[in-house]
Formats: sequence, structure tokens, C-alpha cells
Amino acid sequence: MKFQGSENYVATQDLMLAVNAAITLKRPLLVKGEPGTGKTMLAEEVASALKLPLLQWHIKSTTKAQQGLYEYDAVSRLRDSQLGDERVKDIHNYIVKGVLWQAFTADEPVALLIDEIDKADIEFPNDLLRELDRMEFYCYETHEMIRAKHRPLVFITSNNEKELPDAFLRRCFFHYIKFPEAETMQRIVDVHFPTLKKELLAAAMKTFYDVRNLPGLKKKPSTSELLDWLKLLMAEDIPLEALQSADSKVSVPPLVGALLKNEQDTSLFEKLVFMNQRNR
Repeated sequence: MKFQGSENYVATQDLMLAVNAAITLKRPLLVKGEPGTGKTMLAEEVASALKLPLLQWHIKSTTKAQQGLYEYDAVSRLRDSQLGDERVKDIHNYIVKGVLWQAFTADEPVALLIDEIDKADIEFPNDLLRELDRMEFYCYETHEMIRAKHRPLVFITSNNEKELPDAFLRRCFFHYIKFPEAETMQRIVDVHFPTLKKELLAAAMKTFYDVRNLPGLKKKPSTSELLDWLKLLMAEDIPLEALQSADSKVSVPPLVGALLKNEQDTSLFEKLVFMNQRNR
């Protein structure tokens, strides 16, 4: 297996090398980067390009590692025993298989996405060390060892909200998705909006990077927010003149709510525009 990009995802050479290195080493690929830089989409596109089924485990603050393996539904078994259900004789009926169990027992190789692992508590990555390293775990209720028939291609994403344990990092191949430069960003936009006029795109890109480079922003607009903004500009048929000022002064762009997502950043930008206009 070798990933060489896809029609729907613009992957840099470094990113493709990272994916293929993880495949060669048979280690999870840990992908970090700003929210909205395409970390989750990477797993989806690699799985599609390599024709692998994709299993997804989206992590929340309450998620426990055990849920990825299996859960024993003792309450349902107790209820069924009270009702005289014959199912209670087989404990397998009350084992809820998690995504790791499903990935390990799949008849064909699969891709597995563990999304936003940094949302869980600090013990979560440590609790998965053995399972991801040895590709096996023990089910105590059924007294069986679950071993991977085929080693899944594992993607783990993180928004860098908290540090991950060193022992966990040692078992992964790491790649940080840098924020795209203008040339790469234009290729990304071309994939999503191939009919967008070049003049409008150039003006929109300049405005976007002007906003993103504003010092003091609490949340810088990301790739996904640029795509949302361009979609709105096209849907509302915003003219090119609305994005360009004759004297190149800073102005509030139309539909700026697609780029700036909190009142602090919006206020900061409006103050900059006001100061800029006063200096004319």
C-alpha cells in the first residue's frame, strides 16, 4: 500500500511521506495541527484511495479506552434473566464490541481513525498502549484473547489541547500539518471550487490572510472557514469590488462571521478598521 494523494484532498509531499512511513513501520500515524486543517479528512481520503473500509472513533471528554475495546451490558443481561430470556445463557449476547474489536476481527484490512484523542483524560492514551502496540487484548467476560487478523492502518488526530504521554508518542509516527501557504491553499480551493473566478479568488485570499495575520487573534480562521466563506461569497454573488478597496485600506469584509468566530476577535478587527480609516 502506498498513498499518492487523491482528487479530493491536496496532500503535500511531506504529508504523503508521513502516511507511507506509518504504513511501512506499521505504527499509528499521529497527526497534529490547527482545527480545520483537514486531519480527519486525511484519514477518510487515505482510506478511500487505498480502498480500505474506515472505522471511526470520535473521542469526547467522557470517553474511556475500554469503550474502544468492548463493554459488558450487565443491566440487559439481568433484565433478560428476570424475563426468562434464553439469551442469558450466552454471555456473548451482552458484549458490545468497540471499534478496536471490530478493526481487529475484520476479515479484510481496515483503516481506523481515533479522532481528537487529546479531548480525553490523560490516562486514555496510556490505557491503549498495549492494544495499539501488540494488536491484541483480553476479554475477561468471555475468556478469550482478541488478536488482529490484519494490522489496521491507524490514524490518530490531536488539536494539541493537551500533551500526550511520552510512552504513547514513542509508539506513533508523528506529523504536524502546517497551515497551508498561499500556493497550497489555492490548490485546495481549486479542488472545492473549480469554477471560482481567479480575480475573486485572489481578492478573497488576500483578505483571508490579512485577517489571519492580524496580531492578537484568539482564534485564527482555518482552511475549513475559508472554504465556508468562499461558498457564501459565491452563494450571495458578492461582487469583486466588495473585497477590494481602491486605496488598499483595510475594511471589514462581507460575511466576516464565517472567518471570525468570537466577539473578541471581531471587536479587535473592527478597531483596526476604525483606526485605519481615521488615518486616511
